[in-house]
Amino acid sequence: MPQNPQPSPSLTQDVVGKQMEMEMEEKKSADAAVEDAKRRCVALRDSLHRMSATKLSVPVPTLLRLINSELAFLHRLSSASSPSPSPLSLNIGHLEAVAHVLLQPFVTGVSRVCKPINLSAAYDIYVDIVCSVKGNPAWVIVSDRNPRFITWEGGSLADKNKGLQEKIRKVVDAACLSPPALRPSSVLLFFSHGLVDEVYQKLEREFGSVKLGIEPFFYEEFDLEDKWTNLVLGRSFLDACVVEIEVNKENPEMEKNYLDPVRADGTVSCSKCDAFCDLNVGASLRTLVYGMKCWCCHSNDNLELESGPWKNTLTGHGAELVNFDTTAMVAIVSGISNGKTDKLLNTPESELRGRFKGNYDFMISQVQSEKQNPIHKEMIGIMLGKRGIVCESVCSEFQELVLMCGGPNEKLRAEYFKKFLRVVPDCPSTRLMSLPTTRKLALKNKVVFGTGDYWGAPTVTANMAFVRAVTQTGMSLCVAEHKPRALIGE
Repeated sequence: MPQNPQPSPSLTQDVVGKQMEMEMEEKKSADAAVEDAKRRCVALRDSLHRMSATKLSVPVPTLLRLINSELAFLHRLSSASSPSPSPLSLNIGHLEAVAHVLLQPFVTGVSRVCKPINLSAAYDIYVDIVCSVKGNPAWVIVSDRNPRFITWEGGSLADKNKGLQEKIRKVVDAACLSPPALRPSSVLLFFSHGLVDEVYQKLEREFGSVKLGIEPFFYEEFDLEDKWTNLVLGRSFLDACVVEIEVNKENPEMEKNYLDPVRADGTVSCSKCDAFCDLNVGASLRTLVYGMKCWCCHSNDNLELESGPWKNTLTGHGAELVNFDTTAMVAIVSGISNGKTDKLLNTPESELRGRFKGNYDFMISQVQSEKQNPIHKEMIGIMLGKRGIVCESVCSEFQELVLMCGGPNEKLRAEYFKKFLRVVPDCPSTRLMSLPTTRKLALKNKVVFGTGDYWGAPTVTANMAFVRAVTQTGMSLCVAEHKPRALIGE
């Protein structure tokens, strides 16, 4: 019988040689990808280490743990004797995208990053960021997938749950059913590589999603230790797409969310009215309040927030308000904040100790803090272009403090500043009041911060102990921190 011809030894060697060359090329390509991912991990980690603690105090430890875990995985890959798997499954792109969203100026009150939310056995979901966006509670889901591989219903019946439709439905359902303390007003989807039109149209039809203007998500200069610098995350996000899905549109609380001009406390004025220009309150305070948007010159401009601040997550009226607690009111009118630091430092220590008793060290630390970082200059960025509100509880407490501890100039500044604010009733949000009242979560503070939350307004405060206690519950809270300043009887 005829024998099958055997390949020549030289031909066999050529085939084996080509296979080895291909494997070597694949190994080199995989190794290069691993080294590039390691470089990006180190760059992101270094960037986070340089971030301001006030902006990323909560997410930094979580992100650093995830980055270090990814680095450890990559080091194991590079040290393995066997060829690296191809294609590689890497998480660094997702972590870069999460960091990019976190660093946007309007993302505040971050309470959770890259953690599951366990509502029940049926609703165990993963949310990348729990935060406040323009003063309103939000969940952010980040996708770093190639848009070509983002399918609506999944590839087959077996992996239907892997489709975007089912994933988003679970997140939205969980948001609607979550307890008031954790319930967001909207879910934001951040697709770092964009989204094909077909998938977006289905999102729009089924979930009523709205594509947000992406420009705010690409401002890449951030204040690092009082210096403006570019944050380099190792990639650009120019193709990204941001989609918003509102949650609980029919929330009954929105029906009462309006400002009633009848409840205004006294006359409100501004620089255009010149009603209080003769008061000697100092240039610093005058400059601060003149940067605010007044109530009297815009008495017919958006006094009623027709749908409440929750409806306008990114550009709504709620974003134009700022809420003040007692610590902020005191800091704004304090003699320390209004040019009396040099006088205090030039006063003999014995006289100051006799005047401030056991509060001497506390007072001197505030004076030194003011010399380094003037609080009015710090607050201008918070208050510029905003209308100020203060709840009745804060207004009453502030008046009592000024009456007991304030000097004549501080009392004058207090009356002046109040003219630029609108006093609103104590109306804390349901989600703040749903938290248990404890020593750290005092009812008084829940009312003050809850009123700001109700209006979708950041609360200016030095009471970071309460803010930390709220954050530890998993709730996002929109605040603007300032350093404390006390009344000095000036």
